[in-house]
Amino acid sequence: MPQSPPIALSFAGSDSSGGAGIQADILTLASMGCHALPVVTAIVVQDTAGVEEILPLDPEWVADQARAVLEDMPVHVFKLGMLGSVEIITAIAEVISDYPNIPLVLDPVLASGRGDELASDEMVVAMRELLLPQATIITPNSMEARRLARDDDEEEEDIQLLNRCADRLLHMGCEYVLITGTHENTFQVINKLYGSGGEMRSDSWDRLAGSYHGSGCTLAAAIAAALANGLPMIEGVYEAQEYTWQSLKAGFRPGMGQYLPDRLFWARDESEAVNGDEAK
Repeated sequence: MPQSPPIALSFAGSDSSGGAGIQADILTLASMGCHALPVVTAIVVQDTAGVEEILPLDPEWVADQARAVLEDMPVHVFKLGMLGSVEIITAIAEVISDYPNIPLVLDPVLASGRGDELASDEMVVAMRELLLPQATIITPNSMEARRLARDDDEEEEDIQLLNRCADRLLHMGCEYVLITGTHENTFQVINKLYGSGGEMRSDSWDRLAGSYHGSGCTLAAAIAAALANGLPMIEGVYEAQEYTWQSLKAGFRPGMGQYLPDRLFWARDESEAVNGDEAK
């Protein structure tokens, strides 16, 4: 029998546009050589412009989905996206606590690209207390990093420095923090990885025109795939950024809203090369 590919278990919402959420995770993980185990946390009524409604699932259903496959297959990495409710966060935290040796990639999805609220203040507190201490790496954008790191009685302008945010998040228990700079007013997008020793790497990427739906999900899932494939953190984070940037560069706009990343850009490149050779 052929050897099984690395297996990644993803907790995320189901996005009816196919651009983000569990659909993005499945495509990204498969594209990077993993077998995806999709555990649905919520059903989201959404198009490429934004979110209309969210239906969180029963927390027991979420936990049962995960435990069923965890008892059947060896999982190499966990990836967490949109979680839906405090009760679901609690249920997931309990499940993953039984598997402390499996790396955990947490994408703290707090709002949609349009700005639709996807996580209440109570959910942010639950993430801090229950998930960050178990996380191997978290991947917030700069806005999410500031919200996660801010004290309840602290003004937002008091925590503008992203290295200060990273330091606070690391003290909450996660091993690494990758803060992405898409929302910053910079010529290039600058993403920085922090660990216990401070800043570990900084990568700059050409800022692409347009707005993209599912870029954060793609990056976090790509990091999960890199770790599942055995890459060390620093190298895996770079490879995941490269994959994500290429998928955004090849993005397409199927609807009236944002662009979607093309997570299978490499397959189309290969197909074009083959067709070009045949034409010769």
